[in-house]
Amino acid sequence: MADWSFLTNHARVLLCIAHDPDVRLRDIAARTGVTERTAYGIVTDLTEAGYIVKHKDGRRNRYQIQAHLPLPETDSRKRTIGEILALLTGADDEATAQFRSP
Repeated sequence: MADWSFLTNHARVLLCIAHDPDVRLRDIAARTGVTERTAYGIVTDLTEAGYIVKHKDGRRNRYQIQAHLPLPETDSRKRTIGEILALLTGADDEATAQFRSP
């Protein structure tokens, strides 16, 4: 098995949230193979960058991906977070509606 991953931990956390917006930090950590502290740091990075918005729901958080935002890379064709998530999740047209720009 390879000692590296095709996707960064930030991308893997974003995919985890895309699959389950109600996911707990402990579950993000378990699903992505990082510590809870690292998962917290990544979610904080994504929140501060504006890629996700956290909403309090009782004692839990619910995450909303800001799919209309471009990827942070600079290239000639700007891709949005939603386009990449739709590609990686293999979602059909109906399911990708949640990842499209408002």
